[in-house]
Parts: sequence; C-alpha cells; structure tokens
Amino acid sequence: MATIDAQDLKQRIGRFRVLIVGRANAGKTTILQKVCNTTDQPEIYNAKGNKIDADIVKSSIKRGNHDITNEMIFKSNPIFVFHDSCGFEAGSEDEFENMKKFISERAHATELQERIHAIWYCIPMDNPCRTFQRSEEKFFLECDTGRVPVVTIFTKFEALRPFAYGEIKNELKGVSSEERSKRIAERVEELFTKTGVCDRLCNPENRARPKTYVRLQNMNKQNTNCDNLLESTTLALDDEELRLCLVLTQQSNLDLCIKCAIT
Repeated sequence: MATIDAQDLKQRIGRFRVLIVGRANAGKTTILQKVCNTTDQPEIYNAKGNKIDADIVKSSIKRGNHDITNEMIFKSNPIFVFHDSCGFEAGSEDEFENMKKFISERAHATELQERIHAIWYCIPMDNPCRTFQRSEEKFFLECDTGRVPVVTIFTKFEALRPFAYGEIKNELKGVSSEERSKRIAERVEELFTKTGVCDRLCNPENRARPKTYVRLQNMNKQNTNCDNLLESTTLALDDEELRLCLVLTQQSNLDLCIKCAIT
C-alpha cells in the first residue's frame, strides 16, 4: 500500500460523508452516537456551513419539511459528516425524489469532498413480518448510488430472539442452558431467513444493491459498539484514499487498522 500523508488526505477529502437511511425508530441516531463515541446530539449545519438551531430542524421535520443537504456533525468525532434521509420513509413522494436527486448528485460529484462516501441503510428487525416495506423497495429499485457502497444494517437484531423463543419454548423444557441457547440461536437464523429480506435486497432488478450487511443488536446498552459496521464500511470502499480516511477516524481501533494494513 502506498504511503499517503494523513494531513494531505484530510485536506483533499475533508470529512468522511455518510448518508444514513431508514424508517423512524430504526435506531439511526443511536448508531451515529455509537460510531462517534458520544451520547450527545449532533450539531446541524446547512449546505452553506451555517449552524442551525436543532429545535428549528425538529419543528420543520414535524411539519413534513426536511432538508437532506443539512449536515450533522458530532463534536466528539468531527471528521464524520452525516446526512439523514428522514422523510421519504413516511410515504412522501417529494421527499423521495429529493433524496434520489441528492444521492445521484453526490454519488457522481466531481469533488471528492462533496461526494457521499457511504450509504448506511437501516432495516429494523423488531417486526419480522414487516422488514422490507415499500420504502425499502423504492430505494433499492430506483436509486442510482453509483460506486458509493451501500451497507445494509439490520438493527435491533436482538428483537428476533423473543419471537424465536416463543415458537420453540415447549421444546426447551428440560434441556440444558447451553442447548437452549443453541436452539434459540438456530431458530433466530431460521426466522431471519424466513423474512426474505436478503433475497429482496439481492433482486437483480434493483438499481442499488448492498455491498455488505451488518447486524447490530443491543445498541441501547453501554458496552456495545459499531466496530463491525466501521470495519465492513471500510472494506466495502473501493477507493484506497477513502479507506484510509475512514480508518483515520478510528485510530484507537487497532483491529481495524491492522486489517486495513495501517501501521
């Protein structure tokens, strides 16, 4: 791997820019906080770099108005810039078209600083009967993501466990705790497969397809992290400089540095 000066890299790329997509209550904010190692709310800036009052943004969203070009930045890790798709999942056609335009423009932007470098699509697993809804179908069928890697995040994966237990609880009577855990884990995998979500994500008619998948669970607990998401995103990037940029945001993550051959 060629030697690339970290300071020069930051000047040319700026920040690592992520679009996070997903329904309300999919756990998006918690994921961003975990990634940036904070419990604080992000600061929000408009496309011109002017800071916006968070209460004004919330009020605007409640009225059905959302500007996807707004940037969310956490003080704890300002190398990241996040954009939120909030809006189209509720069924607003205008919001969906705005998001499509934003993705197309930012995926093909000439300046690397202006591009989105990764898309995180969150699909919650707390209702296994409704994992892939109309919003997911429209996104993957219609959005031109170019070379930007889409990482599908199955959030709240722990929610499948009670469903699995409920289906086989009569079979678990009298078995050891080890066997019990094994059988529940197996049924969780069966339930996940039964949702058909992976098959639908791999539909050959889809314009956008996930480069990789990540499962996140128990994100509401203090001892959890998003290291697997960061690792998967890093390895999904085709551009070596972008991979290095993302690794620079996680210098304390020794495993990630080693896997990406950074010393």
